[in-house]
Amino acid sequence: MGNQVQDTVRKRRRAFLGATSGHLIEWYDYGVYGFLAVYIGHAFFVSDDPTTSLLASFAAFALSFFIRPLGGLFFGPLADKIGRRKTLIMALVMMTGSTVMLGLLPSYATLGIAAPILLILVRCVQGFSAGGEIGTVTSFISEYAGPGRRGFATCWLMVTAVLGLLLGGAVANGMTWVLGAEVMQEWAWRIPFLIAAPLGFISMYIRLKLEDSPEFLALQRTGQTSRAPLREVWQWKRAIALVFFIITLHSSIFYLVLTFASTYMAKILKFDSGTTLLYVFVASFSAAFVMPFGGAFTDKYGRKPFLMVVGTLATLAMFWLFKSAPTATPATFFAPLMAVAILFGLYASSTYALMSELLPTRIRSTGIAVAYNVPVAVFGGSAPLISTWLIKVTGDITSPWYFYVATGVVSLIALVVLRKEDFVASGSPVVAPAGAVLASAT
Repeated sequence: MGNQVQDTVRKRRRAFLGATSGHLIEWYDYGVYGFLAVYIGHAFFVSDDPTTSLLASFAAFALSFFIRPLGGLFFGPLADKIGRRKTLIMALVMMTGSTVMLGLLPSYATLGIAAPILLILVRCVQGFSAGGEIGTVTSFISEYAGPGRRGFATCWLMVTAVLGLLLGGAVANGMTWVLGAEVMQEWAWRIPFLIAAPLGFISMYIRLKLEDSPEFLALQRTGQTSRAPLREVWQWKRAIALVFFIITLHSSIFYLVLTFASTYMAKILKFDSGTTLLYVFVASFSAAFVMPFGGAFTDKYGRKPFLMVVGTLATLAMFWLFKSAPTATPATFFAPLMAVAILFGLYASSTYALMSELLPTRIRSTGIAVAYNVPVAVFGGSAPLISTWLIKVTGDITSPWYFYVATGVVSLIALVVLRKEDFVASGSPVVAPAGAVLASAT
């Protein structure tokens, strides 16, 4: 009996390591791209107006997110039919390869108009693979965790996402500090993308040694896997809609803290690069730090009340952030930025667990892929583009609050209509009793 328990623990740890290591690569790429957007804009989107080049670079960033739903439609059903492990390996190969390819692309000066076209194609491949990764990896981790630990287990995917973005930012900004902006613009911006190759090989080695999730293997043994998950998933329209709208705030606030905040402070508020970098890193680490506490709390006491309170505070904090901008100094801007960051960490700590509990195992990867990727594309990946566009057309640096507050309101409405009956996963806490414990996870 003791050997069985030890074997189960080892499998869970290996599954966790394999899932999160690949997830790290995905978000490392987005972090590098976000921090190097200015250099990429100049290299591929030549314009006399720096803002136009930056907008074009962010547009390419946003476009990859609009491809994510297509990747989800391909990989999600695949994971529900052939398994999570095989699908995760396929997505990792595609993500690593396209990230390395971006670092090898010739610039506009070499290829002319073909250069930005190739950049967009590569970003589309990255978005396609990322769209397949999220539903599969969330299902994989939540199914290994089991009842009573889904919040704590899946929150580490969000922690990994933040750390991947920070790693990308550390590499990009560290190289800029050492080499200078001129060398970075000339050729060195490529190096951070090429670093993805060794990271990808390590993650591939780990994922090849994984076993599929116990829940999926149980379905496979009894012949109960879905033969047409993409058709079957639409029997769960309410669950799909709930995930879509609850993830709306998750998406916008994620990219506010981890992507747009650095551009906003540097380009709009004119903070020096040292302050901007420090603030983004402190805010991001703070968000990552609180995530495990939020995940464990909702495992014990329930997800809905926690997310409603945190979502309300997060919406108010985003309003505060932008309204404080006209008179902002580094000293006065720190408090609203930290409020947004910490509330982002708490809100995002439990959204992955929530969506995995709203969908049954046989179509879980497909359902998450469909319901998650669309709001991430519309409200997440496009957030820097929409924010920059709002400022440009209105001339008001506070104007992005319209967008971010709207996403918060949408998610709060969805949480209000969420019912206990919507949860299909066993042991799912909607409003768990105060005495609930985490013992079922051991």
